[in-house]
Amino acid sequence: MRLLLSLDDIESALAKLPGWKRDGAELVKTYRFDSYMIGIEFVNLLAKAAESMNHHPDLYVGWCKVVVRLTTHSAGGITLLDIQMAQQAERGYRSLEVSHESTHAA
Repeated sequence: MRLLLSLDDIESALAKLPGWKRDGAELVKTYRFDSYMIGIEFVNLLAKAAESMNHHPDLYVGWCKVVVRLTTHSAGGITLLDIQMAQQAERGYRSLEVSHESTHAA
């Protein structure tokens, strides 16, 4: 079983994760995209990372946005897995930004 993080540990991690916030026992961020399909690309990237980590976020897809909610259900709150999944989300988002910026520049 995963150990819950202290509030200090969570706040320290959030300081390095722009736009993420704690909402009770969850970490939450809304990502915005230039198009609906780029948001879907992001969901697919996140789904692959989630499968490899065996840690699956709640994802809510809207028009040009994706809301990511992370918690470790088995532990009843936020664990290191949630921080690591948030870091994966950030890397995936940055890779899409770079990918689509170079497409627009071409």
